Amino acid sequence: MTKKMNQSSAKEVPRFALYGEQHQAAHAESIHIELIETRSRLHDWHIGRHTHDGLFQVLFLNEGSVEAQIDDALHRCGGPTVMTIHPSVEHGFDFSRDAQGYVLTVDQGIVFAAGDGFAPLFVDALLLDLHGESELAQRLEQLFAQLMMEFSGRRQGHAAMLQWLAQCVFMLLARLQGERRSAEQTGRNDFALFSRFRALLEQHYKAQWRVDQYAAKLRVTPTRLNRLCLRLAQESAFDMTQRRLMLEACRQLTYLPSSIATIAYELGYQDPAYFSRAFKRQTGATPSQFRERRAS
Repeated sequence: MTKKMNQSSAKEVPRFALYGEQHQAAHAESIHIELIETRSRLHDWHIGRHTHDGLFQVLFLNEGSVEAQIDDALHRCGGPTVMTIHPSVEHGFDFSRDAQGYVLTVDQGIVFAAGDGFAPLFVDALLLDLHGESELAQRLEQLFAQLMMEFSGRRQGHAAMLQWLAQCVFMLLARLQGERRSAEQTGRNDFALFSRFRALLEQHYKAQWRVDQYAAKLRVTPTRLNRLCLRLAQESAFDMTQRRLMLEACRQLTYLPSSIATIAYELGYQDPAYFSRAFKRQTGATPSQFRERRAS
């Protein structure tokens, strides 16, 4: 859940190296990780608004909930959820007392060194709800746990291992974000195509266009058009054309005094008997029976 907040006051927002550290230590590592509960508990689960100079953050909430103030918006999230935060973005957190998870802090140089691969994750605050993504949530939790283990020791290749594990986290998030954007874009494109088909149907249903004619006009294959209609309307493109014809037939039989043969010709049928059979298949009644029922 997200809602807009008032802009922060003129009071200067603290700049932290980490949650509550005003300055980056000279010996500090370029990658830091800690448990959400470790530091939040010290501050009664409230982390005031602040920024992190030169540091990107990834917050992985595995359990519990959080109210995250990010710039002028308030996001209410429950675990499992992932957030990414740019160094210049003001943010603060109010965690539930059962909140569990990790906060990964990474020097911006590591992010930018990957080129365009990871930077898009941090252009805006990214919130990824992982409900329904149990496999990915488990993989992320394992990576964060490995980061914690590596961070606590100083074995050979320590810095390289931390960087590699952090990049694995970024890659999984970039992959998920890309897949969701692709699905969203595909959904928008499919809806636009379906809307164009509906518009064409309104123009040409009386001419009884075949499905391949609609598909050619839309520059797609008949198979794709049928699959689209089945997914969005739960019926085939052909069934949609027939249903639209019968809808108009019902309207004319109800409101116009025209003969059944005249209505059949008006709707593109050359044989009134064929129209009557098609109408009965669709409605369960002959045109005459339908007209009598409406009249009564």
